[in-house]
Amino acid sequence: MDTTTPHGELLFSMFGALAQYERALTRERVMAGLAAAKRRGRQGGRPSAIDPEKIEAITNALEGGASKAAVCRNFGVPRSTLIDTLARVGWAAPTKA
Repeated sequence: MDTTTPHGELLFSMFGALAQYERALTRERVMAGLAAAKRRGRQGGRPSAIDPEKIEAITNALEGGASKAAVCRNFGVPRSTLIDTLARVGWAAPTKA
């Protein structure tokens, strides 16, 4: 396609507009599908690695003075997962006075 001619420029612009339109339609359909799934009670994304009961037991152990390494060993949780989960739930280490 020769875009230096008026015909080539028109075709190039039309193909670009069609691609943009198709992208917008796809996005609209995806968003509608996600909203419908949410109304049905479905939640997207990866499932939590640690369930809420285990998180509570872990935070209690940490507040009781256990080290993160000991908690990882006792609960069978990788250290990176533990740190990410604690950050996600907003847990802060108790201050030593």
